[in-house]
Amino acid sequence: MGSKMSDIAAPTPALPEGAPKLRKPSWIRVKAPTSKEFQNTTEMMRSKKLHTVCEEAACPNIGECWSKKHATVMILGDTCTRACAFCNIKTGVPNTVNPHEPHNVAEAVVQMGLNHVVITSVDRDDLEDGGAQHFAETIAKVRALNPNTTVEILTPDFLRKDEKITIDVIANARPDVFNHNIETVPRLYKTIRPGARYFNSLHLLKSIKERNPSIFTKSGLMVGLGEMKEEVLQVMDDLRAADVDFITIGQYLQPTPKHAQIQRYVEPEEFEYYKRMAKVKGFLMVASSPLTRSSYHADRDFAEMRTAREKQLAEKI
Repeated sequence: MGSKMSDIAAPTPALPEGAPKLRKPSWIRVKAPTSKEFQNTTEMMRSKKLHTVCEEAACPNIGECWSKKHATVMILGDTCTRACAFCNIKTGVPNTVNPHEPHNVAEAVVQMGLNHVVITSVDRDDLEDGGAQHFAETIAKVRALNPNTTVEILTPDFLRKDEKITIDVIANARPDVFNHNIETVPRLYKTIRPGARYFNSLHLLKSIKERNPSIFTKSGLMVGLGEMKEEVLQVMDDLRAADVDFITIGQYLQPTPKHAQIQRYVEPEEFEYYKRMAKVKGFLMVASSPLTRSSYHADRDFAEMRTAREKQLAEKI
């Protein structure tokens, strides 16, 4: 696995159109889901008419997570108003928002016995508030039925929406963790995340923290899209300037031939390097590995992050 860190500073040149697909290395391969618990989770989600990002985004960790009854619920439907080059969620005109969805999510949390739940959504640029109030209602319903469950949300960027009906609403709903993924380095936004704006995402993360400093903030990015090492480190600096507590870094995997092509498979030792650097830069929590995804081991990571904050606060006394 032997490239030196000095060898990864240069950007990987884009693969020519029609180039053969890169062979998936051993460290990125996972087993197909077959467990009874996986089937039970699938049936429960169907019965509640709920969607999961695990399925819609073709997450490689679905077998492991669902076998442990961990699932990331996706609210506001299964159709996104954007078409990011990396994402497998379908794009189109969304259906009307289901008013019963917050209660259904809360019941699913009860049924699964979750101590920590992650709730995400598609982008809903068609809604005046981008779905912020629906997030707030879902948080409230989950807490009403599950007072001991901690709640993590992973939201869209609410681009061009009024902060009073988006950021203020989310901050006042007091999720335990607010996550919004930066996804990639600024240079690649035009091709990878064309409907978003890098500095808008940073502003969103910073604004949530400013309005309610008790909320843990979290963001993540994919690697293997042609980014440079220095660009990844700069994103870390930008996130720390926005007072983000937790960063996730994982390998981009091409969902279909129509999506952005993988430029390279990043080796495990490089992920370890990024983990060390993120810790040095002051993140309370870092998850960096080929299979890391936003919600992977979210319950365990939240507990570790909370302990890290308590230790940090104790040292200041």
